[in-house]
Amino acid sequence: MAIFSHFPVAVVPNLLCMFYLTELINLPVRGSDGRRFGRLREFVIEPEKDPNRVSSLIYLHDHNLWQLPVRILGMDLEGIAIEPLYAAPVPMQTNSGHLLLRRDVLDQQIIDVNGRKVVRVNDVGLELTGQNGAAPELRAQQVEVGVAGALRRMLQGAVPRSWLSRLSSWARPRTIPWRAFDLVEIDPARRIRLQIDYRSLGRLHPADAADIMEELAPAEREAVFGSLDNEVAADILGEVNPRLQRSLIEGLETEHAADIIEEMEPDEAADILAELPESKSDQILKDMQADEREDVADLLEYRDDVAGGRMTTDFIALPHQAHVADAVAALRNFEGQAENVTTVFLVNEHQHVVGMVPLARLLLAGSGDSLEPMAESPISVERDRRERDVAEIFNKYNLLALPVVDEQQRLVGVVTVDDVIAWLSEK
Repeated sequence: MAIFSHFPVAVVPNLLCMFYLTELINLPVRGSDGRRFGRLREFVIEPEKDPNRVSSLIYLHDHNLWQLPVRILGMDLEGIAIEPLYAAPVPMQTNSGHLLLRRDVLDQQIIDVNGRKVVRVNDVGLELTGQNGAAPELRAQQVEVGVAGALRRMLQGAVPRSWLSRLSSWARPRTIPWRAFDLVEIDPARRIRLQIDYRSLGRLHPADAADIMEELAPAEREAVFGSLDNEVAADILGEVNPRLQRSLIEGLETEHAADIIEEMEPDEAADILAELPESKSDQILKDMQADEREDVADLLEYRDDVAGGRMTTDFIALPHQAHVADAVAALRNFEGQAENVTTVFLVNEHQHVVGMVPLARLLLAGSGDSLEPMAESPISVERDRRERDVAEIFNKYNLLALPVVDEQQRLVGVVTVDDVIAWLSEK
């Protein structure tokens, strides 16, 4: 059934029809009375009012762009039928709260958390819906990031629209639902950028999330990173390369940077602060909590190529008379990163390491068993021991953790196998 006789349109009383933005650009726009407005240039969404409903469109008439709030009555690949709302057309006057699908979404980089990579938007899928006799609404439902969207873009205008639709249908579509997106940044050109829900990054492994961050353009990267939960941001920061670490931290307010640094292992935090300008590093330290500040400041005294520069001050040390129940309680109350704890260290009254108990042995023991009989003989290094020596000790004794001691042989830190692997990777 045609809304008017000038061209057929698809009326949608109780149907759901998918159209693509690139198929619709330059289609004629007409009113239900047959009046021709011009050729479509843009669809406008007002996210603060409705995250995906098209509220107005922009069309070209007499070499000028006009904007008109509308209700979409129907559409097909021959044209779009509209009912103007509220007012006559006005010259294009979008503001920073408006999202223009063609300008602000096409070609934008987004984070595909399922594919664990950054992809580019090739097209936008829209649905014209009408339920229970209600007026149809045009809503953005997905973005196309695969070959199908690229084909439509590449061949637009070169082949008939009906052919183009069939050609693109042969390619397997790769889409991301619109509901997975968040508006996170307005750039200096007042263009709203779209990124996939940044909270989803927290569900990825930090290494995968770091790869995504490294692929993003600088503006998007800073916007996404600045919006992350502090703990998630700290995990990602620990995985990206040193140059990017510095860039991300320098892009934050010092108080926000301090909150993130506090969530990191002290040795990782010290490595990052050592790469910053002294004034920035000092200010971040000043904004940190006293305990975390002291741990990190102590580590900053060491070069990063010695054991003291690689060690962490987050470890579990218990009196040598302790029992398994004491170790379990200490693990439960441990405030550092639990995954980095592989060994419980036993110390005497002088804080000298007298034994090392692998966590695996705790699982096989009773809660009342003493730790000392199950402890391994301690192996330790001084704070100024070179990384090469540390790596050789790990290899020789097949260690997961190596205690670091001061001049009086007191336990001051621990180098983990992850630290050694990271150092070898850098080399």
